[in-house]
Amino acid sequence: MKKLQWFVILGIVFTVIVAVFAVVNVEDVAVNYVFGTAYWPLILVILGSVVMGGVIVGSALAVRILHLSKELKKLKKELGREEEHEE
Repeated sequence: MKKLQWFVILGIVFTVIVAVFAVVNVEDVAVNYVFGTAYWPLILVILGSVVMGGVIVGSALAVRILHLSKELKKLKKELGREEEHEE
């Protein structure tokens, strides 16, 4: 199988595991904020944590990809200059 297919399969398996875990835990829990306490269903706390983790990881990956694409563009430009000098 291709690498992308493995990532999709692993993503689906992870999603199913998190969904089952979240659905089993539906009781209310206390969430302490600096300014007070609120009671939320544990399923929302779990899913919110997973979503925030995904957003943080996705943001870090996006920054890394942008940095690498800038570097690639710069290196291609330098390579083009070197090829012009060789001719």
